[in-house]
Amino acid sequence: MKDVAPESNGQSEKSTKSSLDKTSSDKTSSDKSLHWLYRPENKPKLWGMLALILVLALVPEFFIHHHAHFESEGIHVDASWGFFAWFGFLACAAMVIAAKLLGFLLKRKDSYYDE
Repeated sequence: MKDVAPESNGQSEKSTKSSLDKTSSDKTSSDKSLHWLYRPENKPKLWGMLALILVLALVPEFFIHHHAHFESEGIHVDASWGFFAWFGFLACAAMVIAAKLLGFLLKRKDSYYDE
């Protein structure tokens, strides 16, 4: 077999070079083509909205008196301030860790179905 070098014509090199210059110099138009959630200027706004939602979720805790569901057994943790927020966070974190551990147990080689 012979190694064949690709034909080089000046027009294709110029068009490639001009398209590279166009994409590198025109970053603002490429940012506009991104979805609004992925644009860099919107990331601080999204983090601020997330923080606001989390704070608003905890505000009612100041005005609501919680009654313990298992008070007769001496368990009062479900009546503590922000219980449902921290319990939900810990439950979600536990599910992520369990999924990672389960992934290690169920992992197969990439060629499992090829054999």
